[in-house]
Amino acid sequence: MKQMTVILSIMLLLLSCGGRRQLSAEELAHKLDSLKSLEINEKLKLQGINLEESDNPLKQFYDSLELQTLPVSYSEDYVRFLPAFKPIPQEIIPFMDLPECNEPKAVCVPESLGAKLILIAVDEQPHLYSLWLYSLDDDFRPIDKLCLYAIEDKSDEIDPEEFIQYFSISSDYEIHLLDYSQTKKKTNSEEIFYIDSSRKFTLHEISLE
Repeated sequence: MKQMTVILSIMLLLLSCGGRRQLSAEELAHKLDSLKSLEINEKLKLQGINLEESDNPLKQFYDSLELQTLPVSYSEDYVRFLPAFKPIPQEIIPFMDLPECNEPKAVCVPESLGAKLILIAVDEQPHLYSLWLYSLDDDFRPIDKLCLYAIEDKSDEIDPEEFIQYFSISSDYEIHLLDYSQTKKKTNSEEIFYIDSSRKFTLHEISLE
């Protein structure tokens, strides 16, 4: 931050010197954009993302994530404490096609068929997170996303002890989503997804009797 203050002071000094050519509006805007870029780069460095080593901050963020081994499945502790999840830097959030949120977190999942995968926890309510599975392209931008676990809307009259959302990702990347009624001892809905060759999540139909 001190470095940014010094650079800004030097720029203002140069602009005030009568012996130098006045900058045009376009040149001034370009220099201010450069200063903003430097400030962002400094913030990213503090989070382990060094743009001097790579011109792709998304790749560096992906490489900085902890690895979530498979299989993984729903538990109350998992969706509450989000073990090994890392906060997503504010500068990265605009690239991730996220629902509205304040402090999303992420953890890496082993690649499948060339698909780079991450789990993202989205704080749609204070201290409560929904979980999404993302597939990324070769530039580490989202191709597709799948909601694994959603926060229940408090306006819905659903007893959380009655209704269970369950998800699991197997070691061969079979993604199960299940809604279960404890009162009826019955599965209300079940879906299985696979990752196809286009790195999108494809639904495999299941018929419930």
